[in-house]
Amino acid sequence: MGAQVDAFAEEGRKARQALVREIEAYGALRDPAWREAFCTVPRHLFVPFYYVSGPAGYERLWSGHPDPGRRDRWLRGAYRDEPLATRVRDGDLVSSSSQPSLMAQMLEALEVRDGHDVLEIGAGTGYNAALLCHRLGDEHVTTVDLDEEITESARTHLAAAGHAPAVITGDGARGCPERAPFDRVVATCTLPSIPYAWLSQCRPGALVLTPLSTGLVLLRVRDGAHAEGRFLATSAYFVALRGGNARFPRARPMGLPRQAYEDERFRFLFTLAEESLDAREALSLWQREGRPERERFGVTVSEGRQWAWLDDPEGPYAWPLPGG
Repeated sequence: MGAQVDAFAEEGRKARQALVREIEAYGALRDPAWREAFCTVPRHLFVPFYYVSGPAGYERLWSGHPDPGRRDRWLRGAYRDEPLATRVRDGDLVSSSSQPSLMAQMLEALEVRDGHDVLEIGAGTGYNAALLCHRLGDEHVTTVDLDEEITESARTHLAAAGHAPAVITGDGARGCPERAPFDRVVATCTLPSIPYAWLSQCRPGALVLTPLSTGLVLLRVRDGAHAEGRFLATSAYFVALRGGNARFPRARPMGLPRQAYEDERFRFLFTLAEESLDAREALSLWQREGRPERERFGVTVSEGRQWAWLDDPEGPYAWPLPGG
C-alpha cells in the first residue's frame, strides 16, 4: 500500500529532524533503528487535528484551516515534544498522542529484535504502531482499541503513511488471542493491574511494558501465568483503558502535608498501594525508606495473584493489586 501525497512533506521533514534532536538531548533514541524510525515516520499525518487548552476550553487546530498562519501553528505543534489531545468528548479527554520522548523511551525499553511480534494496547492515532511497523514490518504489529471510531481513524492515518498492520477493535484487557503469541506487549493506556490474558498470549521470555499507577512497569514473562519486573525511572501519565477503572488521587487527603502530596515519588507510591495503605501509612513508609525512586518498586504476577513491592518481591513491603 503506497503512502498518499503529503502537502506538508518538506516542512514536516525539517520539523521532524528538530524533534529528533530534542529527543536525543533528552537522553533517548540511543538505538539507531529507533532514531531512523522517528526521523522517517511523519507524526503530522497522525494528528491532522488536535486540541489545545485555552481560556474558553479546548481549541481545535487542524491541517486544513484556510488561514496559513493557523496551519503553520498546527504543524509546529505536531512536532513539539508534547502529548496532543486528539479526541475530546463532553469536555473529557478520550484519546491522545503521547509525548514523543516518552514514546522513544518506551520503545527502546521493549528491546525488540527482528522477527518479534508486538501487541499494542491502545491504538490512539496509530503513530506508535507506525513506528513499530517501520522497525519490524507491518506483519509483526497488532494494535487494539475498544473504540471503533479510534481504530478506524488509526487505520486511515497508518494507510496515509504507507502502513497496514492489524488494527483490531476490541477490549484491550483481553489482548488479541487470534493474533497470539507475542514477543512484546506495550500498553499506551493506564490500568489498575496486569490483565492475565496478556501473559497467556506471550511467548516465554516476552516483555510486557505498561503504565501502572503513575509509572511504567517492565515485566519479563516466564510463562503464561508468571511474570515479574521493575518500574522504569520515568513518570508516565496516560488516559485510562476504558473499563479499566484506573485510579489517581484527586484531592489531597486531610492531614497530608502539601509538600509530600505534590512530590511525584510519593504520589506514585500512594497510588500504587492505596488498596492497602491509607495516606498517613504511605507517607510514613515513604519517609522511613528514604523517599524511594520508582526503580526500587516492582510487580509480580504468579498463579492468579499479583502484587506490587518495594525492593524485594518477597520482602516486607508488598501490596496486592486490584483483581490480584
